[in-house]
Amino acid sequence: MNFFLSQAHAQSSAAQQPQGGELFQIAFLVGLFLLFYFIAIRPQRKRQKEHAALVAGLAKGDEVVTNSGILGKVIKIEEDFVVLQVADNVELKFQKAVVHAVLPKGTLKAI
Repeated sequence: MNFFLSQAHAQSSAAQQPQGGELFQIAFLVGLFLLFYFIAIRPQRKRQKEHAALVAGLAKGDEVVTNSGILGKVIKIEEDFVVLQVADNVELKFQKAVVHAVLPKGTLKAI
């Protein structure tokens, strides 16, 4: 009978974990979140703000390039859409969100 008690006591001693491991785990998770924030979340938000400013600053006469690579001149701006003149008598309507960049004046004539 004494043999079973010593086994039970040995199992309960082995089940106890060393103290201080919880603090290390919490610090590790916080550090991991901070790393993820500075590598992924913060740069993405910065790009979103820059793109929103670009779209809000569109004006008639701007020369732009879309995400698909189409170059055109803005001839009309509506609430969520922009009309681009891509060639003589060729006008295409795009969502404002697809505008990738505003080009310097005279770029279309140089091409």
